[in-house]
Amino acid sequence: MTKVLYPGSFDPITKGHMDIISQAKELFDEVIVAVMMNSQKKESLFTIEERKNLIQKLYKSENIKVVTGSGATVDLAIAYDCKAIIRGLRGMTDFDYEIQLAEINKDISENQINTVCLFADSNHQFISSSIVKEVLSLNKSIEKYVDPIVEEEMKKKILK
Repeated sequence: MTKVLYPGSFDPITKGHMDIISQAKELFDEVIVAVMMNSQKKESLFTIEERKNLIQKLYKSENIKVVTGSGATVDLAIAYDCKAIIRGLRGMTDFDYEIQLAEINKDISENQINTVCLFADSNHQFISSSIVKEVLSLNKSIEKYVDPIVEEEMKKKILK
């Protein structure tokens, strides 16, 4: 059974993320979605457990598992016996960063973990979690960017 890890902060999970998960579940036996703590991001809209619970509501599929993690992504991938890490690409700036990350991850995992890059559908390539939060904070519709379950939970947090 081929398992892959799809890590991210998912604060919140967007339709772009969901498109990558959809592609990955067709290619691999099991997709482990890892909700990660991002030390670079100072404030989160949702707690790590809230993000995990939201994603679990969206995916009840037997080949998708949702976990939380912190630290080196490759350590989590190895712990769950994954063969690769999935990364989503939106454009060339993502590509440049992901090449560096892929090489570092391969090196620090002693060649145990590869990186597989998937491109989100063109309808979702411009979406980022931070932009979705900003759009909602301006009291604008986000239904094109997130699932209705996510939209409802975001409104509870942002539009109190």
